[in-house]
Amino acid sequence: MAEKDLAQAGAPEGRAIITVLGSDRPGIVAAVAGALSERSANILDISQTILQGIFTMTMLVDLGGAGFSELKERLEELSGSLGVQIMMQREEVFKYMYRL
Repeated sequence: MAEKDLAQAGAPEGRAIITVLGSDRPGIVAAVAGALSERSANILDISQTILQGIFTMTMLVDLGGAGFSELKERLEELSGSLGVQIMMQREEVFKYMYRL
């Protein structure tokens, strides 16, 4: 995607969308929030729900001093240990992909 296209998507740099999906169990929110906190990333908005035992969570995160690649790698490790799917995209890419 070209830089011009990203700029037109209207998202500030340094923010990411994180989605979590999997079977509900205690500690998912705490583990993801802990991984973000360890890297000085800040949760700006969060939504979660449980649909018949399936846990879903979407977060808007300010990366702060956290490196995108480093944080994404950490969340992928966490995904395996929690047994859930965790995806992370830059906010501008997410908005560009889902624009109306």
